[in-house]
Amino acid sequence: MASISSAGIGSGLDVNSIVTQLMSVEKAPLQQMQSEATKIQNKLSAYGKIQSFVSTLRDAAATLSKSSTWGDNTATPGDSSVLTATTDTTAAAGSYSMTVQQLASAQTLASPANAFPIGAGRLRIELGAWATGQTGFTPKSGSTGIDVSIDANDTPAQVRDKINAAKAGVMASVVTDSTGSRLVLRSAETGKENAFRVTEVVTDAAGVESTTNAGGLAKLTFNPPGAVAGTTMAQTLAAANAEATINGLAVSTASNVMTGVVEGVTIKLGKVSSTPVDLTVASNTEAIKKAVTTFTDAYNSLNKYLADQTKYDSVSKQGATLQGDSGTNSLRSSMRTLMGSTGSMSGAFQRLSQVGISPQADGSLSVDAAKLTSALGKLTDVKALFATTDAATDSGNGFARRLQTWSDSLLSFDGSLTTRSSSLQRQITANTKKQESFNDRLTSVEARMRAQYTSLDTQMAKLNNLSSYMTQQITNMNKSTA
Repeated sequence: MASISSAGIGSGLDVNSIVTQLMSVEKAPLQQMQSEATKIQNKLSAYGKIQSFVSTLRDAAATLSKSSTWGDNTATPGDSSVLTATTDTTAAAGSYSMTVQQLASAQTLASPANAFPIGAGRLRIELGAWATGQTGFTPKSGSTGIDVSIDANDTPAQVRDKINAAKAGVMASVVTDSTGSRLVLRSAETGKENAFRVTEVVTDAAGVESTTNAGGLAKLTFNPPGAVAGTTMAQTLAAANAEATINGLAVSTASNVMTGVVEGVTIKLGKVSSTPVDLTVASNTEAIKKAVTTFTDAYNSLNKYLADQTKYDSVSKQGATLQGDSGTNSLRSSMRTLMGSTGSMSGAFQRLSQVGISPQADGSLSVDAAKLTSALGKLTDVKALFATTDAATDSGNGFARRLQTWSDSLLSFDGSLTTRSSSLQRQITANTKKQESFNDRLTSVEARMRAQYTSLDTQMAKLNNLSSYMTQQITNMNKSTA
């Protein structure tokens, strides 16, 4: 009897087709599990996005809860070419009238055109203040002179580099014109107290040091009075303080950037002006409006996403991913209740609609810019509406503070969004294990079916062969009888 090489060849049974069709019936529960897994995964993804929207809303609410947001003042000058100003959180609202009589400057010296070549020696650079007419020099408190060694025939560039490397409070440069190269020295900082003198250090036969401006390095020194013009460095610009008046009070500073003159305000002087320039420090209402807009935008984004995820399409007869989800419906309800409630905080406003932020039928918030601008005329009351904290009752807290607390509770370790996401993740894990177990069972079922139908195929093949043999024998017998 010939051997069977493939199921169904000997018997005529389509074993593969039979097993495949039977297994498709067996796999129906697996397809349901896979469909359920997709739904759960979609819900988990949706909850992840909700958490992201809530986090953004919490950050926007936190900004409106900060005192710095409401204490953010801005300084506006009447003429920005004369002065500009910035503020910090300590700046108070006010109006100032300023005139600028003089800008701060740094002392600048230039060597004679014929100063080089030079001999060897030591230059001493000292910071301090010159008396009127340069009749005397007072060293700067806490500062000591810095010595710079000069070699014979050093070039202007070499002397420049040595002075700059010494970090003596002056900056050296080389300027070249038609008469040759000059060494130029300039105070590193502006102001009377940051002027400087340059002397040559000499040592007598007894080893005693002294300073002079008449030695071999005289043309690189500056120590009037008594110096002969052309024999030492010449002053091209004297050190000076900035001089201004603010509301009639004289102010003098070493720098053109005035700090501490007006509390919380840094004023940068640009040029001299005898005409008074107004400087107004007022609440930065534009920054507050932006913070409010960011807050409402974040709220509306969350509201829209929740609406999209819970809607029912009557045409397709299909519900969105979270349609009918109790947790999401509860979330939407609490949002609307919070935004439409009346607070008990102090001030002229207790409802968001009073400052131009009105809840709409779809749960979103609309902002009436004109009404908000008008309300900001009572800045303290608007701040109380949003940022009041530590009240005896929750309704006494500002809306931004309450929404921040609400968001924190949702996102906390045991918050509803976190626990719901964790629950969905556990369902996905359980579903995966269930699918794996069912797949193992299907493998066993298919193996058993194939074994059974293969055996049936073999038996039917044997019967077919026996039938053919018997038919052949009967035919032969009939022939012999005939």
